[in-house]
Amino acid sequence: MPKHPNPQGKGLVPVLADLSRHRGQWLAAPAKAVEQVSAELFTSLFVLGSQFGFRPVAGRTYFLYRKPDKFWLSMLGPEHWSEAVAGVFIGRCVLQNDMTWTLALSDAASTDVAFMQQLDEARADFDTRLRQAAQVEDALPEFARERSYYKRVLSFALGHSLGASLSRAGLAGLSYEQARAALGQASNDEASTGHQAVTEGG
Repeated sequence: MPKHPNPQGKGLVPVLADLSRHRGQWLAAPAKAVEQVSAELFTSLFVLGSQFGFRPVAGRTYFLYRKPDKFWLSMLGPEHWSEAVAGVFIGRCVLQNDMTWTLALSDAASTDVAFMQQLDEARADFDTRLRQAAQVEDALPEFARERSYYKRVLSFALGHSLGASLSRAGLAGLSYEQARAALGQASNDEASTGHQAVTEGG
């Protein structure tokens, strides 16, 4: 029997160890408006929907490519190989300290009408699911054994980080529309008392 029969870490112990490593980051997640949570969740799920077999590190840039049958994430930029090998370069991705992802689209991707239409349709479907959820937290990713190891860890950490942000903003347990209404009421209250809210970005 091999010494490490499960290199992808599908057992519970390695998963718990990696989750423990990220726990401080999601517990320190700042309060965020529900629109920011929505945007960060969509972008993060889009990136995590790609294929990759390495452990992403917060603050490091990764590169997203599209092949006919998949999106995939790489540590190497488009200058390292041809489009015939890597596929179409979509953009640069960065894992933030709060376990959310940012994605800066390449010029080619942002001017690709078919791709942008696909992205718009995916966002519209996501927005529909979010608005139909009884509470925003229902749309956050949870632990799922069917995901590959690093997707499992990062998705779980993402869900807990954004959940903590909603809780800090006083939006826990609310639907998307309720959270938007609550934010509007809070803004009106602050304006009437002469205070200005400061929102910390993720």
